[in-house]
Amino acid sequence: MEMRTLRYFLEVAREENMSNAAERMHVSQSTISKQLKGLEAELGKKLFIRHSFSIALTEEGMLLRKRAEDLLSMADKITEEFSAMDDIIGGNIYFGCAESYQIRYLARVIQRFKRKYPMFHYHITSGDTEQVTEKLDKGLLDFAIIVEEPDAKKYQILQMPEADRWGVIMPAECDLAKKDAVVFEDLIGLPLFCSEQGWRADLPKWCGERLKELTLEGSFRLSYNGAVFAREGLGYLLTFEYLVDTSESSGLVFRPLVPTLETNMYIIWRKHHAFTPIAERFIQQLQADLRNGGGRDAVEKTDRKRKR
Repeated sequence: MEMRTLRYFLEVAREENMSNAAERMHVSQSTISKQLKGLEAELGKKLFIRHSFSIALTEEGMLLRKRAEDLLSMADKITEEFSAMDDIIGGNIYFGCAESYQIRYLARVIQRFKRKYPMFHYHITSGDTEQVTEKLDKGLLDFAIIVEEPDAKKYQILQMPEADRWGVIMPAECDLAKKDAVVFEDLIGLPLFCSEQGWRADLPKWCGERLKELTLEGSFRLSYNGAVFAREGLGYLLTFEYLVDTSESSGLVFRPLVPTLETNMYIIWRKHHAFTPIAERFIQQLQADLRNGGGRDAVEKTDRKRKR
């Protein structure tokens, strides 16, 4: 199985049209058609369903698409890393980030590092802990920023300076919004939204086995989407503070959980991983900044300016 053939396959899958894919890859349609037939013969599976003017993936084709995307991303990353081995002032670093206002500390480190090394480039993807650690373990990411306690046997770990506080996002005019804080009994019988990770790993720390008394109406990976549903009166969103706009014009408010529930955030990378020179220097910058509070003074100064 050749990388070139997988690139043809992915282009056809994205375009859903062989002529368009051939044009984008600068080859003839017959070349792509021949390569894809050979790929189907090699795998012994039909990968496409051919319609009059388009092409759709079979179940086997969808599985191959996911595997091919990971494989080609890894191949491209390996090429980049070896090209950057002799480059001590530039290169690419890949981050996978969970949702948290503490990402501002990472942004602050990147900002300072970028001033030192203008040829440094970074790439950010978002997801929950399961998503980003899967990519990290496959080598598709250099660093993951997660909100679940990591495995110290597998990863090098740096803890962010603060913790995220849990609470409820709800319409400002609802009865529960009149309270300064939310206790467990307030949530019984209400339709609730929460991330799967938060419901599984964080909420039990707050209410233990009583979690089964609560009603999970739906789960969202992104708090913004959950907030839209909350604004429409479909339910109450359990999430971190500061992830959703709760200004007066938003129509939403945040009320903290009582007793307080907080979640720590961590930056992790694989142990014994061979980094490029620029990534090694970034780790040094990261460790120094987080030891000094993550540039908290600079972040707070920026926040005060925005408030003014």
